[in-house]
Amino acid sequence: MLYLTLRQYEYVATVAQAGSLAAAAAQLNVSQPSLSVALSRVEARLGLKLFHRGKGMPVRLTPVGESYMKAVEGFLATARRLEDPQHLGRSGGQVVLGVFDDLAPFHLCPLLAALRHDLPDIEIRHRTGNFETLAREMLEGRIDLAVSYDLGLDGSFLRRPLLQVRPHAFLSANDPLASGEDVTLEALSSRPLILSEEGLSVRHMLGLFRRIGARPELRHRVASLELMRSLAANGAGVGISYGAPRTAMSYDGREVVARPLRDAFAREPVVLVEPTTAEETGLRCRVRGSIAGYFAAA
Repeated sequence: MLYLTLRQYEYVATVAQAGSLAAAAAQLNVSQPSLSVALSRVEARLGLKLFHRGKGMPVRLTPVGESYMKAVEGFLATARRLEDPQHLGRSGGQVVLGVFDDLAPFHLCPLLAALRHDLPDIEIRHRTGNFETLAREMLEGRIDLAVSYDLGLDGSFLRRPLLQVRPHAFLSANDPLASGEDVTLEALSSRPLILSEEGLSVRHMLGLFRRIGARPELRHRVASLELMRSLAANGAGVGISYGAPRTAMSYDGREVVARPLRDAFAREPVVLVEPTTAEETGLRCRVRGSIAGYFAAA
C-alpha cells in the first residue's frame, strides 16, 4: 500500500529546488503553513529528517534528504511521462548529459536544442558540475556522457575531442595591452592574475606560465567568470579564462576587454567524456553523433 501521495512527493521536490518554504508555497499555490505541515508528515512517515529548517534561514536538504531527492526526481519524471500521451509511444530512452560549469553558459542551451531536434524520440536530461562532480557522477551512473575540458581525467574515461579553444585575457579598457589583437603569456607574466578557484583550473593556468619559466602573482581566486571580468574591468588584475562572453561590459557597468592568448600550447581541447565501463548502445552512438555535429558547426 502506498502511504505517500504524488502531491506530497511534488511538495518535497519543489521545496528542495526552491530553497525556501515561501517560494515553494508560491509555486505550488498553497499556504506556507500547509506546506510545512505536509513536509512534517512526510518526514514522520519516513522516519527521516529530509530538510534543515530554521526561522529566517534557507531550507537545505540533509545528507539523507539529498539521497532521497534523487529517487523522488526519478519517480516524478516517470509520473510526468505516464501522464504525457506524446511520451507513451516513445522507445528512444533517456540520456543524462553532464556539462562542465564554465562551458554550460556558452553551450548547454543550444546543445540541448540540437539534441532535441536531432533525437526527438530521446529524453535528454542535463546536469552541470565541476571536474570532480562530473567524473564521480559518471562513474556512479548518474551521468551518461559529459562535455568538459580534458583536465583531471584518468584511465577510467574515454575522451573524444570536440574542439580546441584558446584562453582569453580580461583587461580593463585603459590597460596598454587592451589595444592589441592578442596577448602572450610572457606579456602577462609580470601582472597580478585573477583565476578560477577551481583547483584543476588554477593549476592548469599556472602550469602554462611555468612552461615559459614565469611565476606570476596570483592575486584573486574567484568562483565565477563574471566576478573575474568585473575585477579585471576595475583594474584589480588580469583575468584568464577559456570562456569569453561576447559582451564588453561587466555586471557593474565597466568596460572589459577580452584578448586571446597567442601562445599555441595554451590551447585546450573540449572533449566528450564517457566511462570506459559504459555499455556501447545504439542510443549512446546517436547522442554522441549529435553532440559531435553540434560542435563541428559551432
